[in-house]
Amino acid sequence: MGNIVPMGSSDSKPMLDFREAAIRSGLITPKKWKRVAQAVSETGGSADDDAMAAELIQSGVISEYQARQLRAGRTKFNLGPYLITDWIGQGGMGQVYKAVHSVMGRQCAVKTLPLEKMTSESRLAFMREIRLQAGLDSPYVVRAYDAGQDGKVDYLVTEYVPGTDLRRLVRSNGPLTMEHAALVISQAAMGLQYAHNLGLVHRDVKPGNILVTPDGQAKVSDIGLAAYSYASNEDDPRAGKIVGTADYLSPEQILNPSQVGPLSDIYSLGCTLYYVVAGKVPFPGGDTRTKCRRHCEQTPWHPRKFSPDLSEDFVDVIADMMEKDPAKRIQSAEEVVERLEPWSNNAMDFVDRPIDRRSWTPPPPPKEPSLSRESGEMSGLSASGTLSQRSGTLNQRSGTLSHGSGTLSQGSGATSQSDGHFSNAAPPPIPHGSTTLANPQQGRNSLMTVLLTLAIAVPISLLVGAILGFLIRERL
Repeated sequence: MGNIVPMGSSDSKPMLDFREAAIRSGLITPKKWKRVAQAVSETGGSADDDAMAAELIQSGVISEYQARQLRAGRTKFNLGPYLITDWIGQGGMGQVYKAVHSVMGRQCAVKTLPLEKMTSESRLAFMREIRLQAGLDSPYVVRAYDAGQDGKVDYLVTEYVPGTDLRRLVRSNGPLTMEHAALVISQAAMGLQYAHNLGLVHRDVKPGNILVTPDGQAKVSDIGLAAYSYASNEDDPRAGKIVGTADYLSPEQILNPSQVGPLSDIYSLGCTLYYVVAGKVPFPGGDTRTKCRRHCEQTPWHPRKFSPDLSEDFVDVIADMMEKDPAKRIQSAEEVVERLEPWSNNAMDFVDRPIDRRSWTPPPPPKEPSLSRESGEMSGLSASGTLSQRSGTLNQRSGTLSHGSGTLSQGSGATSQSDGHFSNAAPPPIPHGSTTLANPQQGRNSLMTVLLTLAIAVPISLLVGAILGFLIRERL
């Protein structure tokens, strides 16, 4: 399996040319190669490697990934009965490939354990993952189909989830709306609740481990890889070790990893929810040690600094998921679903197209958390183009913006810290000046009233004066 490497990887000069590698791989027969070469020549082109690769890809004989590997002189594309068609990425433990079963024709994902990482501990962990994954059956969890060994390579076969993961989705399209975020995180929470009911803790909940299909279905991946039984972890070689990603680690994972439970997943899911609506991790910048210290000691920027239209109730859900004290945290993934229900029920269906980013939500600059002046001026616009939130009033605890009254009350000008959950990172400031904005239309109406009154009063006064003058002259 050492011949199968990620797309784009460099290697030494290939020993086989494209034609010889293609035929030796079994993907193309000599007769097929000859027919394709003849078809290319008949169009007036040269049957060189570039033209042949393009024609073979276009006709569906091989994939782009396979063409790259063949041109690099690599010929092995099978793991047992699975034909490798593409490279998905680097997983937590090894390479992940897209494949198809040679008999059933079903697309799937194949995860391999690299030979260079093969140790007794890593093999044990990988076998553990296979056994754990095989027992999971939930629509919100990536299912396992098969496992096997090809030569010295162990592999795990799971369902292939089309679409993307949350990290790539946010990086490509910008932060999600409250409704979309609530829908995805609620589904992920249902997947985690399923695992928790089985006595498992994920320990590596993050945007990259939540896959989202084009129609909006969210699935938690790598549960078998990271999870362990918090009821009995005697057979887990990683028990007592910090497992996870620094941007999403709970304080207890850092301070006492042997006591990690389901509430650690709730904290990590809260950090994930923060990321998908703010476009930034809770504690950006710094090394792993710095991030871990900040998870334990500091509060993140208020999420409305990056997404000003987040409602206070929604922000409170994030804060309650990210409580540093597990006893004060939301106590179950099921409760997360309940808390997010007001927004997830109103969520639009995901479709395979870019999400409407709106004018105020470009991804925050890597080193500058504040919004630009121009985006700040547009920060009040929601997806419908209004400022209303439910009843039309956006309450920021320290100030109220009422749409119906035409009055902008700035209050104290201080931003709510959500009971200490978030640092004082104020949303884009409300423009200074009079707390009551004059209504130009109201002024014009008042002027018209005065003019109309004068227009009526002057002729009447002249008429009365004329009558009085006539009567006086008659008496004289």
